[in-house]
Amino acid sequence: MFVIGTAGHVDHGKSTLVRALTGIDPDRLQEEKDRGMTIDLGFAWLDLGPGEDGAGALGEVSIVDVPGHERFIKNMLAGAGGIDLALLVVAADEGVMPQTREHLAILDLLGVRQGVVALTKSDLVEKDWLELVAVEVEETLEGTTLEGSPVVPCSGATGEGLPALVDAVRAALARTPPKRDMGRPRLPIDRAFTVAGFGTVVTGTLIDGSLQVGDEVEVVPAFEGGHLTALRSRVRGLQSHRHAVKQARPGTRTAINLAGIDVEDLSRGQVVARPGWLRPTFAVDVRLRALRSLPRPLRHNLNVSFHSGAAEAPAKLRLLESDQLAPGAEGWAQVRLARPMALVSGDRFVVRDANDTLGGGVIVATQAKRHPRRRQQVFDQLERLSRGSPEDALLAALARGQPAEPEALIAASEAGPEQARASLAGLIAAGRVVELRAEGATFVCTAEYLDSLRDRVTAEAEAYQREHPLRSGIPREELRSRLELPARVFAALVAALVESGALAEKGAALSTPGWTPRLTAAEQARADAYLRALRATPYSPPVAEEVPDELVAYLAAQGLVVDVGAGIVFDAAAYAEMVDRIVAKMREDGTITLAAVRDLFGTSRRYAQALLEHLDQRRITVRRGDERVLGRAAEALRS
Repeated sequence: MFVIGTAGHVDHGKSTLVRALTGIDPDRLQEEKDRGMTIDLGFAWLDLGPGEDGAGALGEVSIVDVPGHERFIKNMLAGAGGIDLALLVVAADEGVMPQTREHLAILDLLGVRQGVVALTKSDLVEKDWLELVAVEVEETLEGTTLEGSPVVPCSGATGEGLPALVDAVRAALARTPPKRDMGRPRLPIDRAFTVAGFGTVVTGTLIDGSLQVGDEVEVVPAFEGGHLTALRSRVRGLQSHRHAVKQARPGTRTAINLAGIDVEDLSRGQVVARPGWLRPTFAVDVRLRALRSLPRPLRHNLNVSFHSGAAEAPAKLRLLESDQLAPGAEGWAQVRLARPMALVSGDRFVVRDANDTLGGGVIVATQAKRHPRRRQQVFDQLERLSRGSPEDALLAALARGQPAEPEALIAASEAGPEQARASLAGLIAAGRVVELRAEGATFVCTAEYLDSLRDRVTAEAEAYQREHPLRSGIPREELRSRLELPARVFAALVAALVESGALAEKGAALSTPGWTPRLTAAEQARADAYLRALRATPYSPPVAEEVPDELVAYLAAQGLVVDVGAGIVFDAAAYAEMVDRIVAKMREDGTITLAAVRDLFGTSRRYAQALLEHLDQRRITVRRGDERVLGRAAEALRS
């Protein structure tokens, strides 16, 4: 499952657009409804389903609607963490505004790489003006992670352009890799409340792992008697989009019913995790980038507000390389937090002052000790830490693309061949990476990638079977094209899915297990009549018969007819007889012409030509000028 986050200037129509897309009002607070302005986070969901061609089934995706007003930027930041796609909303009648730029800068700092721009209120402006605003938006996106994102004019009020917007979102998410399951689930809390009859409920986006009903968890950080602690609990229930689920997977907007915890002990920014591994920290080492638009450099020991995930805390920024960091520059820094936060290496962050976003980057290490400044040894250590463990590096490399050949993956690893090979073996043994084998080739991919591909392949096969109920399954090459996989990778994937029972192989087609095309009584009667007509004139079968292509394909799959193209279909027995006679004639004479085939069967040029061209494709015959000779495939026909 994916999470979409809105972004954009106040009153540019973010919540109106969400309502129009989903039918859900994301403004849950009465004050928001009274003021007509989003103040806190709102939530909705959208069922993207399959694409128009039955491909790319994504199902339900979550939407986090954020406030656009500058006074509520910290609430926007709480919602921006963990999103897969940014829906940047720009009103056509106003164009790019200050919070448009600030929200875009935040998305860039958080590394959000998939985006779609909704050019809302397009019904209020002329076409020429709309085109100018679209150009302005594209120029604003230049140099950010969202550069090149599609810009879609639309209107939440009239519904104009919404189908195109949904298509753009679907296409962007189809390119987005699924969230990794690293076996260490954590859910940054963005809401905590009580539900009558159930007790305490928290919501957030689950990352880094899966949770199941009954799991033991803890909430960090927490205080008891003035001392830092963790609140132990158990997952009493799970919901996603108001539906109870047994398991929540990474990337899912999740509500957790926690047993034995009072809502008064919870707040936004705490994290629900499995017990024992996630420790709160008061200091983190970071790779910091200052915004290019800053009017002055960032200075050492600057007091800032530090934001990561749904959490924020006052902090002091210690620059490790110099006393200043120029606008647009990057450097190593340490952030000393005024209160503890539950953070993990690799998390993204943003720093702000009272009014503006200053910069952000990536957390390199938690539980950071105080470093001496201007020490190359410190910089080298931080550089090594920024690369992560060999296992993390391998998983990250696999998560960025398609299955890879093991040796190519090992060769590209910065950990060295021996360490990388050992790490890969460990990941395979732990089930976090799986091997795919076919045709003498071996590929590796993450278990999550294989799970997601299995789900997508099943969806593609089921969609094809619904569209073509008389066919034995989706053609292998069509499925490969839809998945956009290289031939060898696809072959290895199919072999794994067939072996696991997720797919059934039927010649050149693939189907879901147990799929069998069946004719209705009316279709069977029509098929019988069609076969009688073909057999009545076997060498010149009727071509004007109005028989659906699906029925012809079904009969061909059953071996009852042969479709030679050009609208000509032969009874299978007649086709086999004609092939045998043509091959025998060519073995006797050495060659054969179209006219000779026509005369051999007392048929017309049209039938003879279609038959011979079909035999050319099968390599039974080879055309040389006006004559044909036997091809290599003819040898297989010798009795």
